[in-house]
Amino acid sequence: MPRGDSQPVSGWRFLLLNIVLGLGNVVVLSNVPGYTIVAPYAAANLQGVTPSFGTWATTDHMVGLALGFPLARWVAGRFGRHRALVVAYLLYAVLSFICAMSETIYFFVAARILLGLAGGVILPIGQTVLLNEYPEKLRTFGVGIWGMLGMMPFMVGIFIGGWWAEHFGWRYLFYSNIPVALLAAGVAGSLLYGREIRPRFHRFDFVGFFLLAVVFLGSQTIFNMGNDFDWLHSPIVLGALVVVVLALPCFVIWELGERHPAIDVRLFTHRNYAVATVCSVVGFLVIQGLLSLFIVQMQVLLGYSSSLAGGVYLWMLLLSAPSAAIVHELCKQIDVRLICCMNFIGFAATLTWLGMFDKAASFDQIAWPMTFFGFSLAMFFTPLANLAMFGLQGAQLIRAAEEFALLRTVAGGFGIALQGVVLFRRTPQHVLALSDQFDGRRFAELDQMTQLSDRLQASGFTQAMASSQVGRFLRQQAGLLALNDAFLLGAVVFAGLSVVVWLARATHPLRLTAAQELKQLTAEELMEQP
Repeated sequence: MPRGDSQPVSGWRFLLLNIVLGLGNVVVLSNVPGYTIVAPYAAANLQGVTPSFGTWATTDHMVGLALGFPLARWVAGRFGRHRALVVAYLLYAVLSFICAMSETIYFFVAARILLGLAGGVILPIGQTVLLNEYPEKLRTFGVGIWGMLGMMPFMVGIFIGGWWAEHFGWRYLFYSNIPVALLAAGVAGSLLYGREIRPRFHRFDFVGFFLLAVVFLGSQTIFNMGNDFDWLHSPIVLGALVVVVLALPCFVIWELGERHPAIDVRLFTHRNYAVATVCSVVGFLVIQGLLSLFIVQMQVLLGYSSSLAGGVYLWMLLLSAPSAAIVHELCKQIDVRLICCMNFIGFAATLTWLGMFDKAASFDQIAWPMTFFGFSLAMFFTPLANLAMFGLQGAQLIRAAEEFALLRTVAGGFGIALQGVVLFRRTPQHVLALSDQFDGRRFAELDQMTQLSDRLQASGFTQAMASSQVGRFLRQQAGLLALNDAFLLGAVVFAGLSVVVWLARATHPLRLTAAQELKQLTAEELMEQP
């Protein structure tokens, strides 16, 4: 006998479902920051790869993750949520094994895109399935717990990824996905077996989905390959640009005439949604880009081990965990524009603090600003989600949540590539500036460089060896200065967003029925998926 959806699981089954689906959610989200820290290991191990190519598997994975959101809506309606969730977890296990066994960058990136696509199906369906099992009086609590789990990959996931790479090898990051995915598939399939399925036979917008994939993957290819292939001087980059320029207007025109579009562009006629989406996309582009750039450069420039670099990000938990627990209630009492504005100013101050970094290998000089970065990160998602939802109702609310999460995820992939461009462009300029100052002996501090060279020669170094050591030091300082530039640029962006957010209309508490509250909570949690 099929059971109705009105009969949620309870007792130990409810607890087990929470633990397993929560763990699965953390694993899916951890495959973005967790891989970022092992990217140098992967680049060194895959055939024919330069270190910069290693980031392709992160950025393209995020595009795949974003493309999974519109696909999730269709497969859940067509085959049922719990069936789609179980199959997606099984595919996630298989694709994780393929990633772990990859030997070339091109095969690996393709597998990572498909892994992201499976993960993009898991995230929205998993949180919808779980929230529907919560009693009405505990749904707000469930959203808070799910929100805290969504923050974990940014801190714990990075540390775990570094620990795997340092002690076992980067491939074990993907091997570790397999038992968790199989466990989630087995538990969800068993506990939700027999649920009644009410299929919705909406036509899937294959044309819109294809054009969307072309625009996203084409744009990401341009950002990924620009530095290495000299931008428009490369026929590959130029060809990708032509394809994107042609596909984008075709996509917009097609979606305007589609009854069930992959992305409903009409949502941008709602002022609050448009402003919140712009702030979320631009802000997350900076956040994801800087977090990914910093974790790699701590290893490359500062000589940190993978686990020590990941340990820096654990400091973000100190303030993020309690703030994530209260931000939902805070948004019900205060105009969220004020919360967003103050948080953006906090981001600007913290990034300026990090942009003043000047002492190589100083753990405490990094850890304290990262603690406050964690606080701002925890306060970033929920207020913007509430601002975007204000004034939207019914099915439009869920569509808005999907698109909000989709666009922000893609922006994160763009941000990783673009922050690498900032570092790539600024480092040579700082090298030239420091070299000119050193050669001209314009500053007293740089006379110490000459003294260092003399002492190295007195210690037995040849002049060439001493010059090489001094040059290495100059390149390290130039890299730190370029990294500082990336942080300071991010601070300027957030200062600008603190003004832009006031273009939205003021928010106020709404009185909702139980069904409306469930839909709003579902949409809010979907929007908060990092």
